[in-house]
Amino acid sequence: MDGDPAVESQLDGFSLILPLPYRVAFILVLGVWAWGVNLHYLHLLKIDVASLIKYPSRSSSSSLPHHQRTYALATTITIPFVISVLFFWTLTRGQPSAVLAWDFIPQSYLFLLFLLFLIPYKRLSPNGRFRFLTTLKRISIGGIAEAQDGKFGDILLADVLTSYAKVLGDLFVSLCMFLSSGKSSTDKPDRGCGGQYIVPIIISIPSMMRLRQCLIEYLRVRHNPTQHSGWGGQHLANALKYSSAFPVVILSALQRGYDPNKIGLSETGIFQLWLFFVFLNSFYSFYWDVAKDWDLTLFSSTLSSTFPSVFPSSVATTTFHSNQVPPNQAHPWGLRPHTHFHTPQIYYTAIVLDLLLRCTWSLKLSPHLDHWNDLEGTVFLLEMAEVVRRWVWIFFRVETEWVRVKSGAAAVDEMLLMPMGR
Repeated sequence: MDGDPAVESQLDGFSLILPLPYRVAFILVLGVWAWGVNLHYLHLLKIDVASLIKYPSRSSSSSLPHHQRTYALATTITIPFVISVLFFWTLTRGQPSAVLAWDFIPQSYLFLLFLLFLIPYKRLSPNGRFRFLTTLKRISIGGIAEAQDGKFGDILLADVLTSYAKVLGDLFVSLCMFLSSGKSSTDKPDRGCGGQYIVPIIISIPSMMRLRQCLIEYLRVRHNPTQHSGWGGQHLANALKYSSAFPVVILSALQRGYDPNKIGLSETGIFQLWLFFVFLNSFYSFYWDVAKDWDLTLFSSTLSSTFPSVFPSSVATTTFHSNQVPPNQAHPWGLRPHTHFHTPQIYYTAIVLDLLLRCTWSLKLSPHLDHWNDLEGTVFLLEMAEVVRRWVWIFFRVETEWVRVKSGAAAVDEMLLMPMGR
């Protein structure tokens, strides 16, 4: 903040235009717009998201649809964001010393964004914001509601937070630098602010939340088994998936602050371990996205042939779109009998996109891209890519839940993991 050239030179061109607090704010605001698009398109497909997450129905037919209320909230938080950015650009004009000195402007917007979610203003979807905050409070300690009280909504939000893990880490870094003497939150991010392991712990919290939710669901099955619940193997397998993220986070932290005097492994050894666990986490998660979250039969010929028998006979009376086939007939390869999106190509595209965005870590394997991996613009794009992947994932995860509920199969999702349950 004192204009020291040695400090100013650390700021790249991207950080001069969009410093860390604004990057965090941009992704948070984008998330609200993305949720509105999720609600809007699923509404057009006649999928009632509100009923799935046990959100109160509209009080009257004249009430705005949920997606329009979400768009209104997104617009409300976008306008001050744009004003703040333009004001910041006017004051700083790309000068490093000014960017460092005026860090309280982007930080003020983050504070305003926090207030906008708390102020009980009727035009800002108060019910939706209250539901979001109460759900966030419950899942923040790994809690999960019963099915009739909105369990699916708890799972959706907790899964979204896992995709925002690095954004939450950057939010902490921004606040830590802002409150630290002699530092500026618009300077080059110090991701060791507060200690070497504080940020990795924050990044791990969303996975810890989902891990505890999976264990709670497992215990519920064990204590209150039903005809179709099995022994809870699916929940343990899901818990293992979230557990696989912890070695990746820990090893990444060790690589960033490598000290041969404290670590009994070489840098090459740590990198090889990281590579093994990131590969395991990425492809296990991809498999789970496709086979379990979306109920697609891409990885199981057995499931593809037995899928119709999983659903009760009442499915036969379900109304299907013209592009769908009854459950007792063949369906497009790798998919499932009952689909809501208009063509199989949409599903195949989503599968490929999910795989590619699950494997963005592979950029680190190319020596030609090594320089780009350390740039803040690259970090921002990778965080954006994960948010986009989760946005696409939500469409298919909600559609899958709708298929289960409308077919009366929500209670038999454990059977989809039958080979593991034996």
